[in-house]
Amino acid sequence: MRKHLAWMATLILFLITLVSPLIPMSVVSAADSKNLIYDEANLLNEQEKSELNALANEYGAERQTDFVILTTNNTENQDVQLLTEDFYDEHALGYDKAHGNAVILTLDMYNRDIYLAGFYKAEDYLDNGRLQSIRSRITSELSSGDYKLAFEKYIKLSYKYMGYEPGVNPNNILFNGWFQLGVSVLIGGVVVGIMTYRSGGRVTVNRATYEDSSTSSVIDRQDRYIRTTVTKRKIEKNNNNGGGGGGGGGTSRGGHSHSGSRGSF
Repeated sequence: MRKHLAWMATLILFLITLVSPLIPMSVVSAADSKNLIYDEANLLNEQEKSELNALANEYGAERQTDFVILTTNNTENQDVQLLTEDFYDEHALGYDKAHGNAVILTLDMYNRDIYLAGFYKAEDYLDNGRLQSIRSRITSELSSGDYKLAFEKYIKLSYKYMGYEPGVNPNNILFNGWFQLGVSVLIGGVVVGIMTYRSGGRVTVNRATYEDSSTSSVIDRQDRYIRTTVTKRKIEKNNNNGGGGGGGGGTSRGGHSHSGSRGSF
């Protein structure tokens, strides 16, 4: 009984260790926070801006990267990528230093365009592919006007994706926390089941116990080949990028390289 309890305690500790990295632990005080929400298009109320800013500061501290949001009416009809690059240059954004680690979500309300850009550390950890995945997952909320929810998802997905080494697909099911938890519980259940089974003694009776090998044999065997059929079907390619657009970074006029993804909503 004590051995069973020890196994269960070990299993619980293992599950806690497995899931705990998925939960951000940092707490940022209001005095230490900085403005990361530039809502020039007035899409958010004051409470929403305050909550998003607190969330961006908290998650950004964990990744040492500023998670920035810029909304604009873009009255001069500037290209959304160039607008984002100039904003980074002019505001000297960066968590670690001026023109440092930052990821920017720019919402152009004039053209209904969105651009995501990752600078320095974010360029490595949020490459074109990861930014495109983030953009595709928030496009539906942007299209329906649920901006606060879209921005929350952007911050949390950016935080999540930066927890994986560059070159790794963060959407792989093997990295899913619930999948890992389910596998852990399954393994624990199998281990406990084996222990319970063995604790009751082994069963020594099997098929051979009642079988007379001298009178047992295969009476008849027959194989019949009918035919083989091969069917060919054209596989259609999926070109849906979540609102249109695609990946592509560049270099700002200030000389700062970045990853990127753009599209419409």
